[in-house]
Amino acid sequence: MQRSLVQLTLVRFREFIRQPEAVFWTFVFPVLLAVGLGLAFRSKAPDKPKIGIVTSTPAATSIAASLKKDSTLTVAELTDSAGARALRTAKVALLVVPDSGGVRYIYDPQRDESVFARLVIDHAIQSAAGRVDPMKVSERRVTEKGSRYIDFVIPGLLGMNLMGSGVWGIGFAIVDSRSKRLLKRFMATPMSRAEYLMAFLFSRLFFLILEVVTLLGFGVLAFGVPLRGSLIQLGVICLFSALAFSALGLLIASRAKTVEGVSGLMNFVMLPMWIFSGVFFSSSNFPGVVQPVIKALPLTSVNDALRANMLEGTQITALGVEMAVILAWLVVSFVLALKLFRWR
Repeated sequence: MQRSLVQLTLVRFREFIRQPEAVFWTFVFPVLLAVGLGLAFRSKAPDKPKIGIVTSTPAATSIAASLKKDSTLTVAELTDSAGARALRTAKVALLVVPDSGGVRYIYDPQRDESVFARLVIDHAIQSAAGRVDPMKVSERRVTEKGSRYIDFVIPGLLGMNLMGSGVWGIGFAIVDSRSKRLLKRFMATPMSRAEYLMAFLFSRLFFLILEVVTLLGFGVLAFGVPLRGSLIQLGVICLFSALAFSALGLLIASRAKTVEGVSGLMNFVMLPMWIFSGVFFSSSNFPGVVQPVIKALPLTSVNDALRANMLEGTQITALGVEMAVILAWLVVSFVLALKLFRWR
């Protein structure tokens, strides 16, 4: 059994490295996605509110002049019609209309940037008019690694990659062999179903190291993503996560006869997790009524465990619920795959 298992594992390894598309989607694509998201959501100064001022009165000219001195604002002087059109087309967040004895703000309260602009412009106008704040304040500005979007998304990309390489890599290989009638020939050998399926799980271990090191190494070097938890415990989380998704891939491919058929099944299984499991945004954004279902998804537990380890330094002993969900998917999926698997 040991010799056949070793040979089967080596076969899985050779099959993988001879498929350029599989290598690209496993190692290159997550890095490219991290680069794009890191650049799109990079740390930068807050956007300046775009304000329009209707310059129909002499007072408007003086107000505009004073506001243009504020480096936190982008101010445009407009006519009545141009101002209304700019507000309607979202070219300005707020329109300031000076009138007798004061100013009038015209804005859409359903736009977050308009509400923010209203606060900023009112503070600027009142300060320019000589307002004296009764409470003296001070501030200290800090930028902490771990609170940026790239810090949030790298663990999500790692979880998504572990799922994709496990489900797609294994599911396609099995169904492709079945459609080419290679599995039918294995029936004549002493090899058992358990040996054949376990070979796929073991072959994932080598590629797991490359996947994790490639993506996390890039995130740390390029964006300074923190690794606050134990690297050994992070490896354990990744190991069981990869095995769980590999077992899920085995289950999906246990009966499928065509590549097209298994492709549809894999998309059906993975698409909800891409959306609900917190890859690109927090899963807590969804209503509370669906949270129990979301928490039961394997990718949700994987992402939560990875973020807790990397960003908060949480010990694996405090991740009992997440690890229990991952192990449950691993055991149940593999047992069902053994029961349902067919050579033909």
